[in-house]
Amino acid sequence: MLITIRHVTRYSYPEPAAYSVQSLRLRPPSFRGQKVLSWSVTTSAPGQPLRFVDGFGNAVEVIALNTPHRELLIEASGEVETENFNGVVRDLICGTPPRVFLKETPQTLADAAIRTLAKDVAAKDELAAMHALSERIAEVVPYEKGMTDAHTCAAEALAAGKGVCQDHAHIFIAAARVLQIPARYVTGYLAAEAEEESEAHHAWAEAWIEGLGWVGFDVANNICPTDAYVRLTTGLDATSAAPVTGSRRGGGAETMAVTVVATGRAAPVQTQSQSQG
Repeated sequence: MLITIRHVTRYSYPEPAAYSVQSLRLRPPSFRGQKVLSWSVTTSAPGQPLRFVDGFGNAVEVIALNTPHRELLIEASGEVETENFNGVVRDLICGTPPRVFLKETPQTLADAAIRTLAKDVAAKDELAAMHALSERIAEVVPYEKGMTDAHTCAAEALAAGKGVCQDHAHIFIAAARVLQIPARYVTGYLAAEAEEESEAHHAWAEAWIEGLGWVGFDVANNICPTDAYVRLTTGLDATSAAPVTGSRRGGGAETMAVTVVATGRAAPVQTQSQSQG
C-alpha cells in the first residue's frame, strides 16, 4: 500500500514565550515491510536541528527558539510504501535488547486487576496468549473517547472500563510484562481509504515472541497491524515514544492543536518486461 501522511502540530501562546525546545521523533524508519519513499520535517524554528538516534532506535531532531514567539509550528509529511506481514516486524534495526522492555513504568505499572488479566491467559503458548490478551482487553475496555487523558495509567484505564488506543496499549504492555514477555509501545499512523482528519496519531503494542520476534497487537481495532499501518516510534510507554515533547519558558497557558491525515491507496503492481529478439 502507498500511504501519504501529513502530521501538523501547532503550539500557540497567549503571551510571547521567551524560549522553547522540542524533541521531534517524526521520521519513520525503513525496514522490510515499510519503505519511506519521501519524507520531510519542517518547523518554524530557525537553523538546523540537532540530530541523533535514541536508545530505542528512534531518529530524533531537537529544535530550539530563543527569541520571543507566540507560535511554534511543526509539520511532518511524506509517502511510505507498506507490505502486510500480519503484525510481524521484520529486519527493523534496534540495538535495545528485548529484556529492556520488561521494565515497568508509572504508566504501565500492573495492579491486582492487571495481574488477574494476565493470569487468565498465562496457560497458553506465548503467541496465543498475546492474541487472547488483546481480545480480552478489547472486550473489557471498549474504545471510547473522553473517559481518559494523556496521563491515565494502565491500571486507571482498566478500572474505568473504557479508553482509547493509548490505554489499550498500556494495559496490554503491563499484562505482558507480568507474564515476563517483553512488550513495547508503538506510535504511528493508520491509513484511511478516503482523506480524513484525525485528532492525533495512532498507537499499539508489540510483544517479543521467542522464535518469531516482535509482533504487533492493535487492541483498539482488535487486529495485528497490516499494510495500512505506518510505524513511527517505539518506547517503554506513551511518554518515551511520544512524537513531540518539549518545554518552554514563558508564554502562559499554551494551546496545542494536532492534525493528522493519513490516506492509503494500492501500490502499483511491479512487472518485469522481457525484450524480444
